[in-house]
Amino acid sequence: MSAETESRPAPAVPDTVPIVFEAIVKQQAIAATYNRGSVTLAPHVLYTKHGEIYLDALTLDRDGQPPKEAKIGAFKLAGLSGLRITPRRFTPSELFVAGDAKYAGVTLLAVDV
Repeated sequence: MSAETESRPAPAVPDTVPIVFEAIVKQQAIAATYNRGSVTLAPHVLYTKHGEIYLDALTLDRDGQPPKEAKIGAFKLAGLSGLRITPRRFTPSELFVAGDAKYAGVTLLAVDV
């Protein structure tokens, strides 16, 4: 087979994807380092955008402090380091809109709402 006809391998799935999948299914918060700070997140949906994997999550705390207002934020999965599941459980936020057009056809996994 020539180099021209060989197919390219699929992009590697980051080893953090199974951790996020488990957290979404079990509705357990995840802790990680993001922008040099510690965050605890309630993961709601994992999806792709521009060839990258993103996580939309409710921030439960940042550097040990609750956020000033509740909101669903987008996090590039590659930017979350030291990702781990915590024992803290969460219920899906009413701020999460599973049917949002940005998730159409690109959702890898989302919480049941």
